[in-house]
Amino acid sequence: MRANWWKVLAIILLGYTIIAGLLFEAPRLPILNETIRALHFHVTMWFGMIIMLVVAVIYSVKYLRSGNLQDDDIAIEFTNAAILFGVLGIITGMLWAKFTWGDYWSGDPKQNAAAIGLLIYFAYLILRNSLVDVHQRARIGAVYNIFAFAAFIPLIFVLPRLTDSLHPGNGGNPGFNAYDLDSNLRMVFYPAIIAWTLLGIWLANLRIRAKRLERILEDKLINQ
Repeated sequence: MRANWWKVLAIILLGYTIIAGLLFEAPRLPILNETIRALHFHVTMWFGMIIMLVVAVIYSVKYLRSGNLQDDDIAIEFTNAAILFGVLGIITGMLWAKFTWGDYWSGDPKQNAAAIGLLIYFAYLILRNSLVDVHQRARIGAVYNIFAFAAFIPLIFVLPRLTDSLHPGNGGNPGFNAYDLDSNLRMVFYPAIIAWTLLGIWLANLRIRAKRLERILEDKLINQ
């Protein structure tokens, strides 16, 4: 039980995020009104996604240095979890945009950059699956993963700031940290980041364990 404390914490924080995010009092900002509750899902999921991508890059570098397939397992599964949260983040962002901008997809530079970033990582998955040799797949995948992250960060956080954008924090628009947000919003926002991150770690760990068990079974069949 002691080893699983973080899983219990993840469940508690996820329950708290969903209930508090939907029911707690929210600040009445112009235009946003009740839609600001999407902040607890859209933005926090992307925070979790970035954290998992950082972990994936670290283990891609470790694989290139060690050649240990266990490092590659961690890199690919944390990337998979990050992609899942990236897709959910785009979907929740589209719903938010419908109510605040009037359309699900308005071609905003931030939206386009996010979509391009996800396509880069979809290409990463396709590239890996096209390679048969395990070590070649891991080596090429690790190199691609490092360069994908190096392209993703400026694509998401730098380029949208250099052009006109409706998205908060881009194109001259103030970010949410510039508003007078009340304590109720902060009480949900920060636990939500932890909750989604822990959920991503949990999902990645489950897939890592499954992959390693599969490799053990394959080795036993080969040695029989």
